[in-house]
Amino acid sequence: MKRFGVLLCAVLLAGAARYETSGPDTEAFIQPVEGLDGEHAASFRQGSGIFRQAWVIGPSQDHPDFIGLGPLYNRLSCIACHVKNGRGAAPDRENGVARTMAARLSVEGRDAHGGPRVHPEYGAQLNPEGVPGVAGEGQAVVEYAEFDVALSDGATVRLRRPTLSFRNLAYGPLGPETKTSLRNAPPVFGLGLLEAVTESEILAGKGRPNFVFSVETGQRTLGRFGLKANQPNLKQQIANAFVEDIGVTSSLFPVESCAPSHSECRRGASTPELTDAQLDAVVAYIRALAPPARRDLENPRVKDGDVLFHEIGCSNCHRDALHVADFSLQPALNGVEIHPYTDLLLHDMGDGLADGRDDFEAGPRDWRTPPLWGLGLAGKGGDGADFLHDGRARTLVEAILWHGGEAQSSADAFRNLPEPQRDALLAFLNSL
Repeated sequence: MKRFGVLLCAVLLAGAARYETSGPDTEAFIQPVEGLDGEHAASFRQGSGIFRQAWVIGPSQDHPDFIGLGPLYNRLSCIACHVKNGRGAAPDRENGVARTMAARLSVEGRDAHGGPRVHPEYGAQLNPEGVPGVAGEGQAVVEYAEFDVALSDGATVRLRRPTLSFRNLAYGPLGPETKTSLRNAPPVFGLGLLEAVTESEILAGKGRPNFVFSVETGQRTLGRFGLKANQPNLKQQIANAFVEDIGVTSSLFPVESCAPSHSECRRGASTPELTDAQLDAVVAYIRALAPPARRDLENPRVKDGDVLFHEIGCSNCHRDALHVADFSLQPALNGVEIHPYTDLLLHDMGDGLADGRDDFEAGPRDWRTPPLWGLGLAGKGGDGADFLHDGRARTLVEAILWHGGEAQSSADAFRNLPEPQRDALLAFLNSL
């Protein structure tokens, strides 16, 4: 409670709250926006505990509020993939098993709401773990083929192309018609501020929107979360992650992700395992997480890199300024300009990054522009430091060079920069 009191005093003295937070690199992604009142500070703490808590099968006297794991699941907790609230890590070279990633699955066609048609035996994603009596579905395995790309000055960069395969499939082969997409766990800070940007401001960007299905309203609405902008808001994004990744149902998703033919899997509880109060607390926690403050703002190389970022067209998609419209957790932030470096819209990223899978109105080559705030701190707090949707890029240079499609001209411009200018652009990105 002491920290929240100090922050609130700081807000009162300054007359306004800051949307970002500063502090040790290892704690940069776990801090709330400044000035939360007592009620919201309590919700933040409660949601933080649920986000970190390992769920169990139940019944359990030790953890009566966190029973309901499975019957199929990926990991035991949210934090197991979103380490320190940051990104996941690529599989290690020894066995290649994806542990902080999800392998999304679908087959040809669309469901009743226009989304992907899930696999008839394995559902929307492969879950490697099962509770006693229920076999885990199998393992997603990633192997890499490396190759060199030459820059204009003769320097070379080694890229790696992932290949996804599956082993120990418990319910039969996936089938040749199965569409797959490997998704690395993205950072979760700053999302509440992005949720508070108006739809009209998002649609004014240069990208293409994804319109998706809202479970609560039953209506088609703008998607802004998920790697293909396939979720409309944080509540649905979080509830969907609970049921798909941990096997924990809620009032939004009350049915376990079990195929009709899997009788052992379908014997689980019929009532929501995550209460509405718990779900609201996790939403409040994620909504209040602040992005880290920028660093080295007065560094001449950072300033030069900022200019280059705009000159070679990076800001066409990574939009540097948006505005908070209605942030109920901290009204002092209403109207504040934020700098997430995203437009929350879809862009064609070329065949090199295509996953071969549609997601509502997002095609196989389409990806939502990821926010760049906190980029320079990736990997410094114990989280992963692998970039792009499937973690294939080990460095920012690799990530840039994978850009194709609408971003091909920017990647080519970077490739043609002399080394001092490339270094300046990287210095700018690492300041975010």
